[in-house]
Order: sequence, then C-alpha cells, then structure tokens
Amino acid sequence: MAFVDLIGEFVHPYQLRRQPRPAIIGLRRDSVGHMSGRTWRQDPHRKEAIEQAALRVILDHGVTGTTFRKVAEEAGVPLSATTYYFGSMHDLLVAAFTRFSQDVSADFAAEIRTAQNRDQACEAVVNIIFAEGTASPRVLLLSYELYAFARRHPEMTAIMQQWMARSRAALETQFSVAASAAIDAFIEGATIHRSVVPMDRQRVRAAIETLAAL
Repeated sequence: MAFVDLIGEFVHPYQLRRQPRPAIIGLRRDSVGHMSGRTWRQDPHRKEAIEQAALRVILDHGVTGTTFRKVAEEAGVPLSATTYYFGSMHDLLVAAFTRFSQDVSADFAAEIRTAQNRDQACEAVVNIIFAEGTASPRVLLLSYELYAFARRHPEMTAIMQQWMARSRAALETQFSVAASAAIDAFIEGATIHRSVVPMDRQRVRAAIETLAAL
C-alpha cells in the first residue's frame, strides 16, 4: 500500500475535501449524465459509476457525511438508482471500498511486474511509495477512511486482509516471504510519514535493499 504526491509538493490529504476533483478511476461525472429510470437500469456501467461517485463523496465529506442523496447527485443519477443497486448505505460503502482496494492493488501489482530482477524490484517498490497511482493524497485519505470504517465494522476486516494478501502475493514474486512482509509494512509506514515530512528517495531505496535481504 502506498500514498503521496508524485510531484514532490506537499499537499495535506484533508485539503482535498475543499478542492474539486475528477473521478477516482475511469468514469467521470460528466461522462455519466442523467438518464431515465428505464435507461439507467440497462446501463452496465451504472453500478460502477455509483461506487466511484461514493468514493468522491467520501473524499469530500468522509464516511459519516456520505448519503445516498449526495452520491446520486455526484453520479448524476436519480436517488432511486442508488437504492436500486444498494440496499443500504453500508452495502454501498462496502462495495466502494472494495473497488478502491482492488484498484490500488492492481496498480501495485502492475508496478512489481515491471521488475526483471531483484535490483529492479527494489526500484519498483520505491516507485510505489512515490508514485501517483498508488501514493496520491486521494489514496492516502481514502485509506484513512477505510481503516476507520473497518475499525468500527469488523466485517470489513476481510477487505483489509484481502488487500494485504494481494500486496504480499505481488511482492513474493520478487522477494522472500519474510522480506515481503517487512517491505509491505515499510511501504505503508513510509507513505504515511511522507504525507507529513519529506523523505529522501535514495534513503528509502537503501532501506528497501536492507529489507530485501531478509
């Protein structure tokens, strides 16, 4: 797992709630449009659009401030469309956070797959810590929200465990089991720290190389 701004400029995650932003992944609000009830039920991308809209609302208002009405407005669908796909707000939050964790995991694994040897694998891990797809302020803030939500809803623990398992599996294609566990923990800690204080890329690389020897 990783989070933080690739540009190198510090932006505190919570400032994002006051800034407009595009969709998290793929679908944008202006590409969704308003549809009649008959049409949106036939749209195969409608459910995903609502999940993506929920993530954007969470960024703006947090989990506690997320409502069906806000999500419907963000997605550009009738209010009834949200409850058509999701029986409760809890169901929507679970679906949205599941999608979020899967998307971040996919970017994580894709970066690791670029490595052809141990040296390249260490550099791939550094890239994960400093990259936009896996280390943006959005990813960090949504991860904070997911951790807090999972803490209050134990059934969400499975999503967190699956996320960690995917990260470990990707790392284990390049590192030992022990090294993968240590590197995974380091990635998470480093990205959280980097959101508060600058971190030197070369020092991060040196730490990864040390852990890779486990």
